[in-house]
Amino acid sequence: MSLPRLLRPALPLALTLLPSLAHASVNGAELSMLWAVPFAGLLLSIALMPLLAPAVWHHHFGKIAAGWALAFVLPFAANHGLAGVSHDILHTMVLEYVPFIILLVALFTVAGGIFINGNLHGSPLLNSGVLATGTVLASFTGTTGASMLLIRPLLRANDNRRHKTHVFVFFIFLVANIGGSLTPLGDPPLFLGFLKGVGFGWTMEHMLAPMFSASLILLLVFFVLDSYFYRKESAQTLARDPTPDSPLRIEGKLNFLLLGGVVVAVLLSGVWQPGVVWQVYGLDIELQNVVRDLLLLAMAGLSLKLTPRHCREANAFNWAPMLEVAKLFAGIFISMIPVLAMLKAGPDGAFAGLVRMVTAPDGTPVNVAYFWLTGALSSFLDNAPTYLVFFNLAGGDAQQLMGAGANTLLAISMGAVFMGANSYIGNAPNFMVKAIAEERGVVMPSFFGYIGWACAFLIPTFLLLTVLFF
Repeated sequence: MSLPRLLRPALPLALTLLPSLAHASVNGAELSMLWAVPFAGLLLSIALMPLLAPAVWHHHFGKIAAGWALAFVLPFAANHGLAGVSHDILHTMVLEYVPFIILLVALFTVAGGIFINGNLHGSPLLNSGVLATGTVLASFTGTTGASMLLIRPLLRANDNRRHKTHVFVFFIFLVANIGGSLTPLGDPPLFLGFLKGVGFGWTMEHMLAPMFSASLILLLVFFVLDSYFYRKESAQTLARDPTPDSPLRIEGKLNFLLLGGVVVAVLLSGVWQPGVVWQVYGLDIELQNVVRDLLLLAMAGLSLKLTPRHCREANAFNWAPMLEVAKLFAGIFISMIPVLAMLKAGPDGAFAGLVRMVTAPDGTPVNVAYFWLTGALSSFLDNAPTYLVFFNLAGGDAQQLMGAGANTLLAISMGAVFMGANSYIGNAPNFMVKAIAEERGVVMPSFFGYIGWACAFLIPTFLLLTVLFF
């Protein structure tokens, strides 16, 4: 699609101005808390407008996100000059936003080409097995990929049961959130950490024990709960199955090979350091990152070309969820610039009070506070930018955080990934699973009803993890 005619004259001018605009940077120590209003406004819009004004949000979420981004950029440019923000916008969009979206596109496209055909009987053992499989799979296909891959087979397996709401609530807990803990591929916060320099292997090594502990607890609780509800089903209800049991067949198997290619591409950018760097408008463009992004796009393109059409049709694959994520995160990444700058300013910035909450009088980090504060914000805001906020609050130096600050980075990672499950709006797949389940006739909890489930089962688990790891 060509650029709108009115934008074409502006493009050469923008390209001419970029070299002279790309060297200044936002100084967080000089900013007041008011500059955080666009960021907070956008996140609150994401949280509340789908509930309060769903029709307006559905048709105009992209415009709303752009409006909040401009609510930062235009006043800042007027007060500080465009040069004061241009470098940060370029850095954020080119080095963080674009790789982030490319990874999501690759995982979304490849996972969307795998179709699990057939049907099984939704017994407690089968349901627990599907949740356990999805929990492991989520770290390698992303929580979105694993959720979209398994939600429909799980719905078919349980479509003859009356008591099944809990199955999909725990699916959100485990597959759409906690399961994405082991690699930067699993959940957007961890990939943003990877882009900031956190090693691929560090995440696997340090998150394995917390993820295994949380998953084991929740799977055992689920099995007991599902067994109880299964016994309440009548024989007549179980016998009336709209999708009778049939052998499972996996179609679009080539995509498993392409998923391996996605993993290799991300790993390559972390271990291969050729030292080739291009300076573009003041940005350091590293060869390994360019190669990674091109390989990810290649995996997505091959999946689109080689996957049989009926596989995507059977999965109801479309680009709407990906477009929504891309538009919203563009606004989030831009409006977050002043917030991150103020956090980087530490005790000299507007968030000095937050620094004191997570820092002991002797200057050491309070890891329990990092875990619960990161988690509390990730429960009701988006967990990816929340991760970045606390990552920067802890100093923003990946090498230091992976070493002496390992427990702090663990607390931030656990809070962002695990507690994104506390509400429907904590992580993108949560609402997607809810919508698909309701479309198939499952009665899902209300917004506050779901939080009640989280308080009953997740919060006690997180309290136990606090004792075990912090």
